Amino acid sequence: MLAGVIGTGAGGLIAIFMGKPSSRFTGTILAFAAGIMMAIVFLELIEESIDFSNYIVAIIGLTLGMAVFYLLDHFFPHHHPVSPEELPFGIYLKKGTLLALGIGLHNFPEGLAVGTGFIGSTELGTTLAILIGLHNIPEGMAVAAPLRAGGDSYLKVIWITALAGAPMGVGAFIGAAISSISPLILGLSLGFAGGAMLYIVCDELIPDAYESAGAHFSILGILCGTVLGILFTAWF
Repeated sequence: MLAGVIGTGAGGLIAIFMGKPSSRFTGTILAFAAGIMMAIVFLELIEESIDFSNYIVAIIGLTLGMAVFYLLDHFFPHHHPVSPEELPFGIYLKKGTLLALGIGLHNFPEGLAVGTGFIGSTELGTTLAILIGLHNIPEGMAVAAPLRAGGDSYLKVIWITALAGAPMGVGAFIGAAISSISPLILGLSLGFAGGAMLYIVCDELIPDAYESAGAHFSILGILCGTVLGILFTAWF
């Protein structure tokens, strides 16, 4: 839960007190996180899924993970690049509330991935929690901007942005409980976690990075993140 709450809450604080970081900086950080996540997906999650079960179960889990996030994006779409000037006057509060709801729903399956990772290994679970926490920072900023423009107090904005990350804790608890039933279920859950992370990378992190930082900085961020992810899996 802390990764979700701290991540979105920190995004809210940045949006309120520090202003919006430069697009190039934000995009490069997102690309860096995408590179690390891809390395973790293919060198940890999928590999451990196969070890605990088999290739077929890993593929089924991967497919389910991507399918669930696709459905969430279809029915509850949310986007990171949000600033008050992009929104028509009078709908800031509605926009911020809907964003908070959508992000909360997205955080639940992300929590499933983290809980599953901890059952696989403490190091994997910790890494996923940190990465998703970082991923949640721009989501908190996206919620805070329209809420502040709509007149909500600083305290209320921080409270709402932090609360949007809370479903991650519920998802982590359920993911850990389900994954501990049997090695086959653990393998399926790890595959699901891999699919969820891969969807986040391909549908959110990389497109947002390219939009914010451009191709050159995004590619550099992806490369650095992937190298660090490879080294991390080799060391731990």
